[in-house]
Amino acid sequence: MFNQLKGLLKYITDFDEQQLTEITKHFKPKSVKKNALLLSQGQVCTEFYFIEKGCIRTYFIDKEGNEKTRYVMCNPSIGTALTSFISKKPSFEFIEALEDTELLVISHADFYKLNNQITQWKVFYQRVLEMAYSFQNKKIEGLVTLTAKQRYDLLLKENPALIQRLSNKILASYLDVRQETLSRLKSK
Repeated sequence: MFNQLKGLLKYITDFDEQQLTEITKHFKPKSVKKNALLLSQGQVCTEFYFIEKGCIRTYFIDKEGNEKTRYVMCNPSIGTALTSFISKKPSFEFIEALEDTELLVISHADFYKLNNQITQWKVFYQRVLEMAYSFQNKKIEGLVTLTAKQRYDLLLKENPALIQRLSNKILASYLDVRQETLSRLKSK
């Protein structure tokens, strides 16, 4: 059950088997149905997720009521609403299951307990933060410097599975384009 999680942890940081055994003790399985909310705006995020099977997303709702997808996590990957998770303050974003999803979940308390107990977990945490920063920075750069077509083409090149897995509505909000624009881009 924990083999995918162990593989991802070893890929990100060089954990030994004893460390992996200790770490995985803190993760609990959780199943959620498609469209289930794992976190609503205004709640404090207290969970960090490993997506074993399925797909989840983090998104905001702008002042006009439009959804803006910030991040999509499909198996096998990790993530959460990091700002709320770190600060323990209410989240501005939602976390939603895009498919029936199998998760392994570690609580905020256990996550930081591991941070104090296992030096390599600190390295893992630092790498997670670096990856999140790099991803968000690249996404902002793309929104500022690339056309809708260029953003779509880049996603098609770097992560074509998302184009197949996500609904047009979610994909459009992820690329920050209208659904009509996305339909035109897909038809070319």
